[in-house]
Order: sequence, then C-alpha cells, then structure tokens
Amino acid sequence: MLDDVLPLLRCPHCGLSLQAAAASVRCSTGHSFDVARQGYLSLLPGDARLGSADTAEMVAARSRFLGAGHFEPLAGALGAEAARVLEAGPGGAVLDLGAGTGWYLARVLERAPGRSGLALDLSKHALRRAARAHARIGAVAADAWRPLPVREGAAALALSVFAPRNGAELARVLRPGGALIVAAPSDRHLIELIEVLGLVGVDERKRERLGAQLDPHLCPQGVSRLEWALELTRAGVRDIVAMGPSARHAERAALEEAIASLSEPVAVTASVEISLHGRARGEGAG
Repeated sequence: MLDDVLPLLRCPHCGLSLQAAAASVRCSTGHSFDVARQGYLSLLPGDARLGSADTAEMVAARSRFLGAGHFEPLAGALGAEAARVLEAGPGGAVLDLGAGTGWYLARVLERAPGRSGLALDLSKHALRRAARAHARIGAVAADAWRPLPVREGAAALALSVFAPRNGAELARVLRPGGALIVAAPSDRHLIELIEVLGLVGVDERKRERLGAQLDPHLCPQGVSRLEWALELTRAGVRDIVAMGPSARHAERAALEEAIASLSEPVAVTASVEISLHGRARGEGAG
C-alpha cells in the first residue's frame, strides 16, 4: 500500500515529493528513508524523541482489547460520521493522526470504498500492526507535534481518536471542505476503574484544551456524547489499563493487587465525546 500513498507524502527535511527506491524511499535531493520489513515507512527525523511512543506491551494490550469488540460502538459511530462527511466532502485520503494499530482507521475505510488511508504514529510497535490492518492503509512513522510528512491538501478527512491534535498541521493537510473528527474521553469515561484503581482521570479542562489546540485553525461544527456499558473480565481490565496513560504512571504491584480483588464481571462505563471540526477560512491548502 505504500506505493499508493507515496503521492500524499513529502520529505520531512526538505518538503519535496518522495519516490520508491528498492527497500527505501527517497526525495530528489537524496534524503533516504527505510521501509521496515513489516511494511511501514519511517519518516522520522534523526533527532526524533520516542519517549512518548507506545511500547510493545501497550500495543499488545490495545490489540487484545479492541479485538475483543469492547469499543465496537465507537468504531461504528466513527464509521457512520466519516461516511457522512466523505459523501458530502472532497476527494482525498483519510488520515489518522496517532493511529495506533490502525483499528479505527480500518473500520472507517470499510465505509469509504476507494479511499486511501494514512496511519501516522510514533510507535513502531503500533505501525507494524497498522500496516496490516487494511489493504488500503499505508503506515508511516511521524511525530504529531512536528510538521507532518504529508503534502498540503492530501486528506479529505482526518481522525484523532484518543490521540494528539496538532491543529495547524491538521488544517494544512486537509483539502478545502475537509474535516477532522475527534474522539476524546469524557469525564465519565472508565469512571468506575478510576475510582477503584486510582487511574489517571480526565482533566476537567480537557474540552477547553481541545479548543485551544484546534483554534483558530479548525472550526467546531458539533459535538455529541456516546456512552455504553462494558462488562469486563479482570484480564480485560488489565488490558484497558495497560493500553492507556495509566500504564506509564501506576505502580504495577499495587495495581495488580487491586485488579485481582475485583469481582467478575466488572461493570465499567465507556463515555466518549465525538466532535467535528471544519477547516477555518484561509487555513491549509489553497
């Protein structure tokens, strides 16, 4: 799939277009980037900081949890919203910034025949899975907080699902008439586990911070809340903890003891706010 998405990409050093060359990709000035044998392309600059990238353990937990179907309601809602936006919007790819394993992007592409998908993430462990998640996904290593190695106006739709949001860059890579769909946890997301296990909760000012990240580059066009009930085994609880921010902060022994004390099934609330944002006038490609 990388050959199909190469026209959407640009060199992270000089901004020129890229061409395939054996097991690598290069621009006309000679900057060269390796294609991993697992199928993803790294366009990270040499000074990239990988400390915030998801670890192999986090990615494996996410793959197990999503594969068990616990977040199917969210995948369905994103797919329906994306299909509606794409039907009325311009041509172009679907870009997922912070795509992880590519699970959500693959579900969106199922509702968007003929569209290419571009999965961007910092974690090589996640990209190995994203490269195999769908036949129309090209997986690329990139840092969400730096200029994206993506050409202006390459995307008709961008996704940000529990992921970083770089408003200026997302606006730049969207075509006129393009849109961004954001899925972010509400203040009720996993509330039962937060209380019992002492997990990292949602910042009360999260919506305010989201607006600050996206304004003035993207204009809000509506928000809705999706909430559903989960019944988890203790193994499922371990996975949902291990795949999120608490995996970096919780004391493992104490956390495992608390999880082991839970009675199965564990009733948990999933609660997500889904917001739509259009490109502000004058932003992005002309």
